[in-house]
Amino acid sequence: MKTLYLCAVLMGSQLMTFAQATGDILKQQAGQGVKEGANVVTQQAGQKVTDKVLGKLFNKKSKKSVNEAEVPANAGTPVQTNVGTSGQPGQPSLQTYSKFDFIPGDKVLAVDDFGKDEVGDYPANWNTNASAETVTSSAGAGHWLMFTKQGKFFPEYISGLPDNFTLEYDVAANDKFSYYGPFFTVYLLTGKNNKELFDNWFMVDGKRSGVKLGLHPTGGSNIGVSSMESFENGESAMKNQVNTGQFSDRDGKGFRKVHVSIWRQKQRLRMYLNEEKVFDMPRALPDGKPYGVVLFEVSPDMKPDDHYLLGNIKLAAGAPDTRNRLLTEGKFSTTGILFDINSAAMRPESYGSLKDIADVLTENGSVKVKIIGHTDSDGDATLNLILSKKRAEAVKDVLVKTFSIDASRMTTDGQGAGQPVASNSTPEGKAQNRRVEFVKM
Repeated sequence: MKTLYLCAVLMGSQLMTFAQATGDILKQQAGQGVKEGANVVTQQAGQKVTDKVLGKLFNKKSKKSVNEAEVPANAGTPVQTNVGTSGQPGQPSLQTYSKFDFIPGDKVLAVDDFGKDEVGDYPANWNTNASAETVTSSAGAGHWLMFTKQGKFFPEYISGLPDNFTLEYDVAANDKFSYYGPFFTVYLLTGKNNKELFDNWFMVDGKRSGVKLGLHPTGGSNIGVSSMESFENGESAMKNQVNTGQFSDRDGKGFRKVHVSIWRQKQRLRMYLNEEKVFDMPRALPDGKPYGVVLFEVSPDMKPDDHYLLGNIKLAAGAPDTRNRLLTEGKFSTTGILFDINSAAMRPESYGSLKDIADVLTENGSVKVKIIGHTDSDGDATLNLILSKKRAEAVKDVLVKTFSIDASRMTTDGQGAGQPVASNSTPEGKAQNRRVEFVKM
């Protein structure tokens, strides 16, 4: 009897080994197929990649950059005016951001949507010790930077970080991202963005201070993970890791996407994923040190069928003082109220800025304001003028319906691109010109 039992155990073990080996072979074959598909993207930049290989992630699109906010010269479709949602099916509404207190800085320092970079190329104003490429994707309009290998990647155009700044960007990952895949990490550090960053001991040898913020789209119960670690003079000071549900597939388009918002106020650092505040650390950054590096890292290496996408980077300086500027100076403008492309449909990330102005109006009941929309100079001037007026009306509508501000206290207008506050020849200038202004009456 004992002999029969041992034979059965041995046969079961052999069957399990065979099944595991078969599974490994299938995984290797599948991974090789994805590698070949990725090579096609590199060799035939912008051309169609089969949906079977990349899970419908990429779409064949023009290499021309899509402007984030303005109407193109040949636009012939009516402007959308719905507010309170992002304008896209399945996207979170403005109301879901009711606890979102993030307010972007009032002076735009850097904007990067990779629109100037050719599909298939690594951005000319970035540096790396690995490789990445500019792609188009169903994850969103315009260009994205795709990472498929471990390495360090940093924008050379960022060389200083003020005491008060905000950093925003979008991150997407394929829907079936491996649980064992690497984190997508951003460092905010002292020192310079030079070749020393490529050394694996750049934190310790460089005696750098700062913070490391990481994202992973899958974790326990497949809901995603966010991590943080603070450094002082090259040594780890504190760390933590939390679960987050923000990487859920909201759009049903086969990818996991999240909007990252980081807000520094001297030592204090807040991090938001979509509307969720995942970290709020009053002593995250060691005091009295000059910070000048934004560094993205993927480590260790990717699984063959995994990739991250980075897009829509915006760095802004300043701590907005809405109350003082509106009540004392008589006017206040913000770039923090955002709209869908060619549309007056408001994006939910606008909630913090809207609540900021609504609080001032609620606490000062006699104040009346004119809301004025502004655009950059891209596209047809007449259409931009119409769009700016509709966006001002959309802001008023939200202030009335969501924040209960009396409609009789507000009038609206739009100036199109007629009153720029910065040059329209740079992405940063255009972003500064796309604004909503509140003028005390």
